[in-house]
Amino acid sequence: QVQLVESGGGLVQAGGSLRLSCAASGIIFIINDMGWYRQAPGKQRELVARITSGGITNYADSVKGRFTISRDNAKTTVLLQMVSLEPTDTAVYYCNADVRSTWYSGEKAYWGQGTQVTVSS
Repeated sequence: QVQLVESGGGLVQAGGSLRLSCAASGIIFIINDMGWYRQAPGKQRELVARITSGGITNYADSVKGRFTISRDNAKTTVLLQMVSLEPTDTAVYYCNADVRSTWYSGEKAYWGQGTQVTVSS
C-alpha cells in the first residue's frame, strides 16, 4: 500500500501565497507522474498541475504563471508553490501519484486525503 500525506493548506488573503506539500510512503518501486488536483464546492475535480519523473510539467490555464509544481530529488515528494492567490482558487486540493509498487506490477493511481485552501477577498 501507498500513502500520500498532504500539508500546507490554510486561509490566506487574496494576493497571498501558500505552499502545499505531499509526501508518498509505503511499498514503492517507482513513482511516475505526480500532480495536484482541486475540487471547489459544487464543482468537479480538476487538474491544477502535474509533473513527470523527468521533471516535465503542465498546468491548468487558470494557474499558469502563478503556481509552480516541483519534486524532490528522491521523487517521492511533490510541492505546489502558489502565489498571487485569488478567491477562485478556493478548493480542497488533492495530491495524486502514479505508482508501481514492484518492478513487475502495473501502475496504480493513489490520492491524498485533501487539504483545504481558502482565499478571502
